[in-house]
Amino acid sequence: MAKASAVEKNKRRRRTVAAHAAKRAALKAIIKDQEAPIEERFKATLKLAELPRDGSKTRIRNRCEVSGRPRGYYRKLKLSRIALRELGSLGRVPGVVKSSW
Repeated sequence: MAKASAVEKNKRRRRTVAAHAAKRAALKAIIKDQEAPIEERFKATLKLAELPRDGSKTRIRNRCEVSGRPRGYYRKLKLSRIALRELGSLGRVPGVVKSSW
């Protein structure tokens, strides 16, 4: 089980990203617009830098929904490899069958 503080920090980051997503997208559009004056683009860059760093989507860490584990994560299932094995063995994940040969 991951540290509770790390899981909570990641949840807080997700909320921050959702809160600032529209503003960040608007500022990035201004910055990437080659037709806009350089002064306007520079002001947009400064405003983007003033926003919280945790508002960036790249700061979010994919974590297992069950255990909070950050590594061995399957995006499609939102589970770590260990949680997938446990739940698959119990028959709680649809389409997953224990293999034996």
